[in-house]
Amino acid sequence: MMKTPTPEGFRSSRHFAAWIGLTPKDHSTAGKVRLGVITRAGDEALRSTLVVGATALLRRVRDGRGRNSSPWLLDLLKRKPPKLVAVALANKIARIAWKMVVTGEAYRTNAVPPSMACAA
Repeated sequence: MMKTPTPEGFRSSRHFAAWIGLTPKDHSTAGKVRLGVITRAGDEALRSTLVVGATALLRRVRDGRGRNSSPWLLDLLKRKPPKLVAVALANKIARIAWKMVVTGEAYRTNAVPPSMACAA
């Protein structure tokens, strides 16, 4: 059973993802940014569920069966190892889920990012 506090208890989706443990540890010093492994804070069951789901999606994308794959995801797969991409995708899924729960909105597949909406 997952023990997650109410989503409204977090200031932003970033805080929610950090609580789950899907953000890297910060080992920065003297202006040099050094990010380490994920923090593994929060609920282990929720974190592992998100990572397993992201890994399953990545497997489909890498096999060429992922319909309408995100350019962000494809680009990240070219540059980074698959396990790191799975955690990044799990982080993104957690942030989207937080927003949906807090606002009560339904998921929109082709939503326009705020940065693109301003340009239009």
